[in-house]
Amino acid sequence: MKTIVVWDDKEGLETLSRRIKPLIPNGELFTFDSSLSALAMARETEVDIAFIKTQMPELSGLDLGSYLREMHPYTNLIFLSNKKEGGFAAIRMHASGYLPWNPSEASLRSELNDLRYSAVTKNHKRVFIQTFGNFEFFVDGVPVNFKYQRTKEMVAVLVNNRGAQTTNGEIIACLWEDDGDPEKKQSYLGNLRQDLQNTFNKLKLDGIILKQRGSMAIAKDKVECDLYDWLEKKKGSRYQYTGDYMNQYSWPEAFHAELDEISYALEEE
Repeated sequence: MKTIVVWDDKEGLETLSRRIKPLIPNGELFTFDSSLSALAMARETEVDIAFIKTQMPELSGLDLGSYLREMHPYTNLIFLSNKKEGGFAAIRMHASGYLPWNPSEASLRSELNDLRYSAVTKNHKRVFIQTFGNFEFFVDGVPVNFKYQRTKEMVAVLVNNRGAQTTNGEIIACLWEDDGDPEKKQSYLGNLRQDLQNTFNKLKLDGIILKQRGSMAIAKDKVECDLYDWLEKKKGSRYQYTGDYMNQYSWPEAFHAELDEISYALEEE
């Protein structure tokens, strides 16, 4: 677990860090005397807890908190201020805490014991993929809208292949089952891949798609998927296959038949 402390005064930064460090014995602590430096780190790695002084030069602590929340929705923001005015902004930002400038060890411990986003919450996967019934790709509970419908179908192909690298030729064969101009299809596939990258960048989804030269795969460990869960846990899965699989597409027919066979075998047990 990564914790940052952001304070523009060296003495105040050292005092606060010295109090926090014993309270997170199994975590990493990083200190910054500049909001911009803290922001630069957050662009490279996820921050779990941020203790931030609200009155900071260049970039206010509240603005820094807003940027952190935008990049990492489950960051626990704990603001420190000698004013009450920032409290309302902190509440609107769903901050985990709001403390005075010179917090006691007891108040710091209390905040760390009652974080808004616990480790369990943070382990929750943002992506849920529905394959039983119609295919749907959800991020934070909301269906993703791609620029092109076939981009979504391309993702469905990768999900159906269950983590195996899928070549451009295999994707094209699924998306365009009819004969046509191969060169145009390659060009269109390039547009779909760019749409996928743009959409995932906007949603801050890193590492969901594993790319190699001329192929792609879904990172199974970074998503929750009804299909994957059912194949692994069978009757113990929270999701149950009832005969419907990616209903809006015709190309998964062969695997659909395999799922039926697995389901029939389970019923006979």
